[in-house]
Amino acid sequence: MLRGMHAAVAILVGVVAATATGLALSPALAFLGAALIAYVASHFLHRTLHAEPEPREGTGDAGETGGRQIPADVGPQLIEKLPVPLLLISQRGRLGYANLAAQGMLPRLTPGQHFAHIIRAPAFVEAVSATLRDGLERSFEFTSYEGNERHFEARVSMLAECEGFGPEAHAIVQVEDRTRTHRIEQLRSDFIANASHELRTPLASIIGYIETLQNHAREDPEARERFLAIMAREAHRMQRLVDDLMSLSRIEMNEHVRPVERLPLNRIACDCASVFQPLASQEGITLRVELDPDEADVIGDRDQLSQVFTNLIDNAMKYSAPGATVTIRSAPENPAHPGRVGVSVSDTGMGIPREKLHRLTERFFRVSVPQSRHKGGTGLGLAIVKHILNRHKGRIEISSVLGEGSTFTVWLPRATQLHIVPDEPPAVAPASRAAR
Repeated sequence: MLRGMHAAVAILVGVVAATATGLALSPALAFLGAALIAYVASHFLHRTLHAEPEPREGTGDAGETGGRQIPADVGPQLIEKLPVPLLLISQRGRLGYANLAAQGMLPRLTPGQHFAHIIRAPAFVEAVSATLRDGLERSFEFTSYEGNERHFEARVSMLAECEGFGPEAHAIVQVEDRTRTHRIEQLRSDFIANASHELRTPLASIIGYIETLQNHAREDPEARERFLAIMAREAHRMQRLVDDLMSLSRIEMNEHVRPVERLPLNRIACDCASVFQPLASQEGITLRVELDPDEADVIGDRDQLSQVFTNLIDNAMKYSAPGATVTIRSAPENPAHPGRVGVSVSDTGMGIPREKLHRLTERFFRVSVPQSRHKGGTGLGLAIVKHILNRHKGRIEISSVLGEGSTFTVWLPRATQLHIVPDEPPAVAPASRAAR
C-alpha cells in the first residue's frame, strides 16, 4: 500500500511538471505547485497508514453479522431445486448424483451409470475424462443427436472429497440446454441471408438496366421504355418485400398481446372478397362467396384478420388459371377444432407436392421460385398469416391435391367460448399448400 501511495505522489508531481511545461509556466510556479501536491498527498498517506482498520464483512460473530453460513440441511435442498442441471461424477467415471433439473433433461439417468453412457457426445466424454485426469476446470459445447438434435453448453470442475459421496473426489458437471437459443440464432441468420438474397436480385437487375440505359440504349427509345418498365416492376417488388418484412415485424412484436374487439368473422371475409371481385373478373376467375355475413363472432384485430383473408384470397387467385373458381365458404364444425369457427378459401389451381408440405409457413419458401417471382410473390404470405393466427390463438389447416387445387381453412375461437379454447400454436394439416 505504501509503495502505491509513493507511486501516486510521483505521478501527481509528474502531471504538474508536464502541465507547467505545456502552459509555459515559470520554474518557480511549477515548483510551488508540485510542493502543494506533494504536501496534500503525504498528509493523505499519513492518515491512511494510521487509520483504524474497519471490520471486514463476514468476519464477526455469525449471530451479529450478515456472513452466516448455509445450514448443513439446507445446502442439499438448494442444489436439488436449482434450475440448472448438475451431475456429480466419481473418479471412476460413475454417476454419483443428479439434481431434479438434470433428471428432467436426461430422464433415463441411473445412479452408478458411467458418464459416457449418459450423454453420447465425443466432446462431453473428452472434457469430463480430461478433468477427472488432471483436475482442471473446463468449459465446452457439444451436440447430442439422440432423438432430436440438441445443443448444450457445459462446465466441469473437480470437488474436494466429501463425506456424502464417498472417500473419492468427484467432478461436478453443469449442463445447460442451448437448443432454443441456437435455433433462434440460426433462424435469424437464415432470415438475414434470405432477405439479403431477395433484395439483391431485383437490385442487381435495376443496376444492370441503368448501366444499359447509360450506354448502349441511350439513343434507343423503344429499349428505354421496355427497360424502364422492367425497372419499375423490380422496384415495386422490392417495395412489396420491405412492406411484408415490416408487417411481419410489427405482428411479431405484438404477438403476445391478445386482441379484445368482438368482430363478425364472416363479414370481414366477405369484405375482403368484395375487394377482389373486379380483379377476378379481369383475370377470368370466378370468385364465389358462400358465407352468412352476420354469423361467427370472434375476438380479434380487424386489420390483421383482413390481412389473413387478403393474403389467402390473393394467393388463390394469383396461382389459378383463367376459368378457375375461388370459393370462400364457412367450414363445417370439426371435432378436431372444438369451440372454433372456420372459414375456408378454396381454389381449383395446380395444388402442391406432398414432399414440400412441411415447409409451408417458412419465410421466403416458395413451391416454384420463378413462378412466384413472376407473379410478384414475396414468400412471406403464409408466414404473416401464421403469426397473426398465433396472436388470435387460431389455427390454419391446409389441404391440397395435385391437379385439383387447395383449401386453406382458418380456425378461430368463437367469442362466446374463448375462455375454454386451449392455448396451442397454429397447425398445418397433413396435406397442404405452401406460402407463395
